[in-house]
Amino acid sequence: MNPHSRRHFIQQCCKAVGTTGMLSAMSQLRLLGAAADSNVQPSPTGAMEDDYKALVCLFLSGGNDNDNLIIPRDNSGYRAYARARSSLALPQANLLGINPTTTDGCAWALHPSLTSMRDLFVSGQVALMANVGTLVVPTTRAQYLAQSVPLPNQLFSHSDQALQWQTSVPDRPSVTGWGGRLADLTNAFNENNQISMAISLAGNNSFQVGNQVAQFSVSEEGAPSLWWHEDADDQSSTARLNAMRGMFKDGDPNLFRSAFGQTSERALENSERLGAALQTVPAPTTTFPATPLGQQLKMIAHLMGARSQLGLKRQVFFAEIDGFDMHDVLIGAHANLLTELSDAMKALYDETAVLGLQNNVTTFTAADFGRTHLSNGNGSDHG
Repeated sequence: MNPHSRRHFIQQCCKAVGTTGMLSAMSQLRLLGAAADSNVQPSPTGAMEDDYKALVCLFLSGGNDNDNLIIPRDNSGYRAYARARSSLALPQANLLGINPTTTDGCAWALHPSLTSMRDLFVSGQVALMANVGTLVVPTTRAQYLAQSVPLPNQLFSHSDQALQWQTSVPDRPSVTGWGGRLADLTNAFNENNQISMAISLAGNNSFQVGNQVAQFSVSEEGAPSLWWHEDADDQSSTARLNAMRGMFKDGDPNLFRSAFGQTSERALENSERLGAALQTVPAPTTTFPATPLGQQLKMIAHLMGARSQLGLKRQVFFAEIDGFDMHDVLIGAHANLLTELSDAMKALYDETAVLGLQNNVTTFTAADFGRTHLSNGNGSDHG
């Protein structure tokens, strides 16, 4: 395996996981499930690593302003950046310089709030992938204006572009996400499918919708529970719960009510299983930021720690950080969000190292779309 194999795999999935050829090739992964137990490789330190792989999607909801995430820092490049961005330009002296392993001859830097991410970049744990988007084919501005090439639906629409990022099908509606399709194809590696391998910390999403694997939503505190039955010692609520579950199990001649009952009972059972599994493993020892994203990633790390108890060797996670639709007051608000993102990603990486899984987990970011390079005065618009 070359050192960029995981990154290459993500690139290929994003480009083609919706196509027949890619699905045909990936379908062979089903045949490898029986051999998974023998696929345990030595780590660089000599210790044997788990046959475990996880994919973590961090969705930057609203559309991240990428032009203030990575910035030219050589004098000529910075001058061009500052002229175009005007009020949005960050001071050159504050930028965090980076030295990519491959170069285009220019000097680059990160937003000054990304200190933790810069540390990961320097140690070779973070890569920046440029010029990635939801176009159907390479498209020039003239071709876009003339509509002379196939174009995605509603290029400037939040909901449409978020859907296209998460489904990886830009030229037509899709009922499944590429994370869900990947879960369908790799679920055979798992020893126990009682708890879904696709777990979301941010509610329902398109990314994890599969044909066979259904996403399972949990909270930052863990397994969800009924709001009126959070205290197991409350006899009245326990009696109410048992009566309700009895109705679920009795069945119903009405197909809708029967399906609702079966789904509700399965959700309750899964919550109980997950809660029991999480209680058997230590909580993460890394200090995660007390932010919404930090706490989402802390629970993801805890779930990874319970992988053996859950019988899961392959998992797909989804987390989300909101607030990137900055048509106004971009400078301060963007800095705060990037700090939250950077520190949470660093904490997740550090905890995977504690678990011995730092080489088994791939985390990536995505957003609705990029934003305009030109300032609108105090922010940037949909790109």
